[in-house]
Amino acid sequence: MIAVVAGVVRRKGRLLLCQRPEGKRLGLLWEFPGGKVEAGETPEAALERELKEELNVTTRTGRVLDVLRADDRNGGDLLLLFYESEIVSGEPETVECRALAWVLPEEAAAYDLAPADAAFARRNLPGGV
Repeated sequence: MIAVVAGVVRRKGRLLLCQRPEGKRLGLLWEFPGGKVEAGETPEAALERELKEELNVTTRTGRVLDVLRADDRNGGDLLLLFYESEIVSGEPETVECRALAWVLPEEAAAYDLAPADAAFARRNLPGGV
């Protein structure tokens, strides 16, 4: 099983979404930023590393908001952990994503979310997706 972490970053009532790069798996879909947990890493450390790499921000990981299990396209099991995440320094940049958007929770339905992120939104955001 592959563990994947995602940060639900909030600012002034809005959530940060990132658009995946064109040509990558799930290209051009929107997601909560994050990535895979590497060997020897805690999920919290992995999320802070991923947000630094993807967005060039320093973050603090909070509580787990939701846990989902999914199958990836290659038939493997994924365990997805969605965490509260707070930016403690820096301003998000599109280092490893195509675009960024700060959206109201009820606006998330207007974005073409990756499947696991859409499932999180349906379960946790007003208006679902």
